[in-house]
Amino acid sequence: MSSRSGLGPLGRGSGWMEANAARECWELRSGAGVGPLQFGMSPAEVARALGVPEPQERVGGPYAQEAFPGALKTFYDAGKLACVALDAVAGPQVFLSGFPLAGSDLEQGQQFLLEHAAEHGNHVLYTPDDSLTLIDLGVLLRSQRVGAARLTRPLFVKEEWLESEYFRDRLPLEAGTG
Repeated sequence: MSSRSGLGPLGRGSGWMEANAARECWELRSGAGVGPLQFGMSPAEVARALGVPEPQERVGGPYAQEAFPGALKTFYDAGKLACVALDAVAGPQVFLSGFPLAGSDLEQGQQFLLEHAAEHGNHVLYTPDDSLTLIDLGVLLRSQRVGAARLTRPLFVKEEWLESEYFRDRLPLEAGTG
């Protein structure tokens, strides 16, 4: 885990909120996980990796869901970590080629993903809720309303969920998205 200045790409704010300056930065491991979290971990392993005894909240539903300090949510499939959702303004930040995936202007975030996909040959997909996904990187960009703004809220998803139409069309929808 490393730190990074509060400036967006090229030293501009780029729609990125100044509060992000103090955010912990996590590394994206395409298809494997994000930060200290690896897809396939048990709920207990996730809590240990995050340095907490247990989640703040557990929610049932089609996927077991846990909320952790720092506005981080995890989703499980058959008891194994399958998806990590970061809040737009709180918790860890993840950069893709220098672009902050959490808390950027939604339109700028989507445009960045489309340009990144064109440059790197990533497979792009829109989900039924109009979220933009880079399947081969395991990145899904949702929106979150913060005041009058619509900011990016990234989800990091295991490859099998994005490759399967069944799972892709049933990706977790939870409070905080819009």
